[in-house]
Amino acid sequence: MFQYEYELGKAADILTRELFKLKPGETFVITADTESDLRVVNATARAAFAVGAKPMVILLASPLGVSEAADPMLPVESLTGALKGADAWVEFNNEWLLYSTPYNIAVKENKKLRYLNLVGMNPDMMVRCIGRVNYPVLGEFMEKIHKMTTETTHFRFTTPAGEELEFERNPDPDRITTLAKGYADVPGSHMMAGQIAWAPKFETINGVLVFDGSVVPPLGKLEEPIRMTVEKAEIVKVEGGNEAREFEQWMDSWNHPQMRRLAHVSWAWHPGAKLTGDIVEDERVWGATEWGIGAVGPLFSKKGEYISAPSHTDGICMNTSAWLDGVQLLDEGKVVHPELVELTRQLGK
Repeated sequence: MFQYEYELGKAADILTRELFKLKPGETFVITADTESDLRVVNATARAAFAVGAKPMVILLASPLGVSEAADPMLPVESLTGALKGADAWVEFNNEWLLYSTPYNIAVKENKKLRYLNLVGMNPDMMVRCIGRVNYPVLGEFMEKIHKMTTETTHFRFTTPAGEELEFERNPDPDRITTLAKGYADVPGSHMMAGQIAWAPKFETINGVLVFDGSVVPPLGKLEEPIRMTVEKAEIVKVEGGNEAREFEQWMDSWNHPQMRRLAHVSWAWHPGAKLTGDIVEDERVWGATEWGIGAVGPLFSKKGEYISAPSHTDGICMNTSAWLDGVQLLDEGKVVHPELVELTRQLGK
């Protein structure tokens, strides 16, 4: 018996029955790679089969990169074909398929597909972040912040690590501010609960961005901050120690201008998440913010438009202070907005 064996079964049941709302006869694709935790994969397949769905587990050799960088090591045509025929898809890959060619084609051509990104999932994370969540209260909390975000013009972020960044929301009505309440019961791409993400008006992003939580890929959990000077969404200077140098070399190794450009920003709001180096959890650590660099996914556009790049990375800024049109929402990771304090208390934060 392993840790959380019983609890993992309950979490898998919540995932398949409540979050996906799987129906008898539906084809449910579960993708994983040789870095994935097969206890999570098998528990989910069992739960899907118990519902009456048809689980299809696809185990891949781990690519040496993520997104489009994984393409050369993937069975692209076969994998794409399976995803184009699926009703639902949960991704447990550690080297993720999000923004890869199979993903891009599947979400574009399979209009019924319900995709949920749970990359790098392990039993401990699944129990804390899926099995022990008060979804109604978390959903109400996030809906309020989502509304605030979409009504804001000007944002300012700071952190104790030295971040000082300002930017504006993109007013284009075709742009989407995602709201991840954890459900994948309607067609489209969905993320684990606890995240609100959007692609800002890129030319307005200026200042100093500091990653002090994790950067995935290529580093994982950080030992020291990475300080970046940003001008009109472009990273023009990187400062720090060995990890900063490694990160800059990684960005430049792609020889592509988009790999130095910011792609999206996210709020992190999961009461059970902790900083572990698993990006799907790190980008939900309460009171943190996250910035993506590289490819800009189609989930931010009503038209399915995206900005292509050979890869994508996400970095975490811990203990963020945030102002929305001058009104403070966060003070070093603590919610201070009066409309949200009571819901925050109910969530144990």
